[in-house]
Amino acid sequence: MDKIVYKEESYNIIGKCMEVYNSLGYGFLEIVYKDALEYEFKNNEIPYKREVQYHVNYKDIVLKHQFYADFIVYDTIILEIKSVDSIHDEFIAQAINYLKVSHNKLAIIVNFGKSRLEFKRIVL
Repeated sequence: MDKIVYKEESYNIIGKCMEVYNSLGYGFLEIVYKDALEYEFKNNEIPYKREVQYHVNYKDIVLKHQFYADFIVYDTIILEIKSVDSIHDEFIAQAINYLKVSHNKLAIIVNFGKSRLEFKRIVL
């Protein structure tokens, strides 16, 4: 059986997302859930950075447009927050790109837009 990457950390992150979801429900704008998660991370001393900027290197230059990951949690996990009908392939591709430019191994996409919390782990 394969080892789950960042199992305990992932469990803590999803637990905080569930706590936010159970309190707020579904359908708010993403920013509301991000603010609530930031509150939970701070109050539970979970290390995080919000709106982390990544540059893309191409050959011998850095491209002028950047990526902004919603959160980096535990300095190793990219957390992307969505409030949509479902986690589409474009969100998975976005998370993969974030992993490539950040050199991290795990991204978690969490969707607060449905009547049940939805999440997907992306491992590189």
